[in-house]
Amino acid sequence: MIARMWEIRALGSGLDELLTWVCDVAVPGLEVLPQHVSSDVYSSTDKRIVVISRWRHSPQHLPDPPAHLVARSPHVWDFTPVDR
Repeated sequence: MIARMWEIRALGSGLDELLTWVCDVAVPGLEVLPQHVSSDVYSSTDKRIVVISRWRHSPQHLPDPPAHLVARSPHVWDFTPVDR
């Protein structure tokens, strides 16, 4: 299992529009892929959105968000579970 964390910051007052794009366009595009297991979407009061997606293998990137809605490019990290 691989967990991919994707984080973006909205520009100005664009958080609601960016969140709508994430939930209605970006994440549904991942959910149809056979290696996709699940995804969770989070937002914060400082205009950030985080998507944590879980994959059997070969995690896929979210599409590029609309440029007029973002303050900077997304940051992406992959994680694997730790046995403890």
